[in-house]
Amino acid sequence: MSGPGPLGPSVWAVSDGRAGNAAQVRAVVQALGETRRWMKIGHIAGEAHRSDPIVLTPRLPWTLLPADNWPSPLSALPAAQRALLQEPWPTVWIAAGRRSAAYTRAVREWSGGRTFTVQILDPRIPADNFDLLVTPLHDGVTGPNVIRTVGSPSYFSPYMIEEAAQAFADLADERGKSAIVILGGDSKAHTFTDAAAERLEGQLRALAGQGWRLRITASRRTPDPVRARFRRMADEIGAKFWSGTEDGQNPYIAWLTFSDVAIVTEDSANMLSDAAWHGLPVHIAKLEGRSDKFDKLHESLIEHGAARWFGGTLETWAYAPLREADRVADAIVEKLLERYPQPDMGQSDMVVAPDWLS
Repeated sequence: MSGPGPLGPSVWAVSDGRAGNAAQVRAVVQALGETRRWMKIGHIAGEAHRSDPIVLTPRLPWTLLPADNWPSPLSALPAAQRALLQEPWPTVWIAAGRRSAAYTRAVREWSGGRTFTVQILDPRIPADNFDLLVTPLHDGVTGPNVIRTVGSPSYFSPYMIEEAAQAFADLADERGKSAIVILGGDSKAHTFTDAAAERLEGQLRALAGQGWRLRITASRRTPDPVRARFRRMADEIGAKFWSGTEDGQNPYIAWLTFSDVAIVTEDSANMLSDAAWHGLPVHIAKLEGRSDKFDKLHESLIEHGAARWFGGTLETWAYAPLREADRVADAIVEKLLERYPQPDMGQSDMVVAPDWLS
């Protein structure tokens, strides 16, 4: 939709196409769209509403340069993507990933500062290039406009949870000694080696023998031999296993909702944060390899009370669920209301609903 209308502020969701980056943008956008927040900002007449996210894939040699030193950023994009970046500009731009940072910075300039720009993850340029910078605590970035998160922004709307609960209603009767096992894979810092897989398989078999109901899901990065190993194990011990549409409807949200604990491999901030969003006791399973950033990530989750290292046994404990996307969305709403104060309706606590809620 172009031009002002009844939809409230326009929000563009932008990433470089990497699944992990896109997931963080999606989490913040969904949290921002939650009714209780949207009603506060629904009076803002936005332009250029988009229903689909934008994927930007700039090419070499631009990607070798710092994001604040790109000559003609549009020239780095394929022609079809260039056509997406034109007036009218959105009310809010939310992007993730270092390769999108040059465009977050540029849109702020192109819009004359009218677009509120949010950059997620360390762009490796000064934070004052953006209106709001959201980085994980373990990146060590600070500044007056920086929100430091524990783990990654995750978000699951009440609708998503209710829909999953209805689709997998039988799981509601299987609470107590139920564990979701989230398998990651190879990355720059970690490798899912045969030795790591063998160790984890032995631990899971022992837990199944103790009466734990295991629900095992693999990620896009899980190596095929590892995927095959745990599928075979699941069949042998009576555990549930899902790794793609060939296994039926995706049970991920339902398993998070109806499990008592989580075992998550150490390689993914997003997967660890998903389990922590649900308040599950997170048991971090070791792979091979390490990095300073991931060491700090694990430390931050442990310090929050969300996680402990997995040594073969499962424990339960309570902590405040990790709702970082909500915290980011609240900050965006606060900044938008500074720019666009709500109309004075004669009551200090009056909230003006967007037209589409009428």
